[in-house]
Amino acid sequence: MSTVDNAQLQRRVESSRIVAILRGTEVDATVAAARTLLAAGILTLEIALTLRDAEEAIAQLVQDAPSDALIGAGTVLDERDVDRAVSAGAQFLVTPTLNDSVPYAVAQRIGILPGVYTPTEIQRGLDLGSAAVKLFPAATLGPGFIRAVRDPFPDARIIPVGGVTPASVGDYLAAGAFGVGVGGPLVGDATSPGGDLVALAARARSFIDAVGP
Repeated sequence: MSTVDNAQLQRRVESSRIVAILRGTEVDATVAAARTLLAAGILTLEIALTLRDAEEAIAQLVQDAPSDALIGAGTVLDERDVDRAVSAGAQFLVTPTLNDSVPYAVAQRIGILPGVYTPTEIQRGLDLGSAAVKLFPAATLGPGFIRAVRDPFPDARIIPVGGVTPASVGDYLAAGAFGVGVGGPLVGDATSPGGDLVALAARARSFIDAVGP
């Protein structure tokens, strides 16, 4: 699998509406959780680089993921992170802020979702050419913020991340969210050794149902 560009990543998020965020503590458990999500039908996954040996987890997943899956790297902080993530096989990137990795990735035609929080950052992230922007932490702002921001920026592609639950997915999408990013409320303990993968699969189905067709 190769990297996708921002146009391709934009189309994927627009169609799937869900980006799963796996911030694991151990490679084998993280890979098992990711495979559970893929089997459940969540096919766009972000492996946080805060995981020790995250490159190994990404490489394992890319090797045997379904052909229609996208495996990305998250918590990308600088240009070095871009290079090591892509070398491991990451197909797209996610950042916590508008750091130097964003224009660097865009220049290389690598799909990226930069982290933003303010209207100024939203505009800047989209002006740089990113597929969409990641609003984090979204729970402190809520769906009303997205609705308000889309008044002056009706075409803004905003993905709320942080505290999104199956119960709130519909509110975010109704407010104009481009998709949702889900971490803890979806993953739970599944990325830790002994985590409950059966419960993870059930939560995945709940999120898929919440997003709807």
